[in-house]
Amino acid sequence: MPDPTVPPTPPVALDALLARADLGLRRIAGPADPAVVVHWAHTSEMADPYPYLLGGELLLSAGVHIPDGAGAGYFDAYVSRIVAAGGAALGFGVAPVHDTVPGALVEACEMHGLPLLEVPPRTTFSAVARALWQLMAQARTAELRRVTEAQQSLATAAARPDPVPAVLQQLARRLGGRAVLYGPEGTPIAGAGPDPGAEARTALAKLAEVVRPSGQEPSDARPSSASDTVAGVRLVAHALGNGEGFVLGTAAPQRDAGDHTIASVAAVLLSLLTGERHGGSGADRSSALVRLLLGAAPAEVAPLLGGDRWRVVRGRPDGRAAPDPVAASALGAALGSSLVDVAGEVVRVLVPDGRTVERVPGWTLGVSAAAAPRDWPAADAQASRALARARATRTPLLRHGDRPAALTDLVPPHDAEAHARALLAPIERSPALVDTLRTWLSLHGSWDRTAVALDVHRNTVRQRIARCAALLDTDLDDPDVRMELWFALRRT
Repeated sequence: MPDPTVPPTPPVALDALLARADLGLRRIAGPADPAVVVHWAHTSEMADPYPYLLGGELLLSAGVHIPDGAGAGYFDAYVSRIVAAGGAALGFGVAPVHDTVPGALVEACEMHGLPLLEVPPRTTFSAVARALWQLMAQARTAELRRVTEAQQSLATAAARPDPVPAVLQQLARRLGGRAVLYGPEGTPIAGAGPDPGAEARTALAKLAEVVRPSGQEPSDARPSSASDTVAGVRLVAHALGNGEGFVLGTAAPQRDAGDHTIASVAAVLLSLLTGERHGGSGADRSSALVRLLLGAAPAEVAPLLGGDRWRVVRGRPDGRAAPDPVAASALGAALGSSLVDVAGEVVRVLVPDGRTVERVPGWTLGVSAAAAPRDWPAADAQASRALARARATRTPLLRHGDRPAALTDLVPPHDAEAHARALLAPIERSPALVDTLRTWLSLHGSWDRTAVALDVHRNTVRQRIARCAALLDTDLDDPDVRMELWFALRRT
């Protein structure tokens, strides 16, 4: 539980206050420790300020309480009480009561390790307090900005093709330490960041067991998080909320105010990525699958999936890594659909027509036109061609065009199909030639981009196009020929 005596604003380093030239503060005793922080300022002229201090204060005094002839014993008792109360530092004003800081006070602060600041006559105690609040406000704004930026980077990482390692890597970087995901059996299954050492590593694994539900007790019988400090490393374990037994562990050399919020966001994202999708819709999808296997038509099954018209989205992760089920699930979550299929290096997602398909960082996407169930195979082919063009043109997302009417629609479908079959008959028995010609024409005769789209060498593209020209006995450099062939290919 948070300490009620600690304010919600982040503390300010004492060195930051000393760096304010407008104050003119000077440290004349005590350690020059950059780790010393101040939570607030408090003015008191009590000989024993202990009952009025909460801890973490910069105590300001003009020495009104000091009796005439006070010796070392008085100052020793005074400073020891400030230290016992948890005071962070003592600021002594040299006006209007004293011209200089008493030497016995300097010696007492040095002996007890309490930083002693000399406040010059031109600086009022209210000015010191105001400067401290200004620094706190700046620190609070910087911390809020840091947390916001961390949340955005974690959300972006969760949408990448490798979401779990990406989220852990972002979390480790934001915390400046190590982030580990423990599986239901307690073994680390993924991690990122520097190794905190054997002692801290062992302690973190034990801490994960404290929050992991055993399955034989109520869900609220164990804490959702636990923390410890081992070998100077701050350890925290978060039980993920999916009920599957996964635990997020972090190990960082320091603990800033926003770190808990950042780690909590990561825990929520990892809960979604590692958990299973539950709910009534899952039973409907199972029923739809069974009906398809037993011979039902897609049109009869579609209502169970939640809509009549769908788009097929084909996605391929940027880079060479093939997508795994976790990455495919993350893509589906980003697109708002759990109907996901991993097919080799491509992920196929069925998305309801009413949901807008947007770019997903780390993926290249091809999107089909909206289609009824009977047209899903054609929509899949549209998405495939759109993905090939997107990869060839290095476009993150490419949609198949939805045109209400075109010149080709003016020709009766039966006549158009008959003409297309006759025109393409010389190459129809070679799917590789047909696909190469279609891709080459769609990319305006670019050898390189066609090679990228088909995953073949550019010389292979040249050879196939030359073969098409020979078999079709036509000049493929003629735009009229290209237009007629494109018309035919769209009908096959």
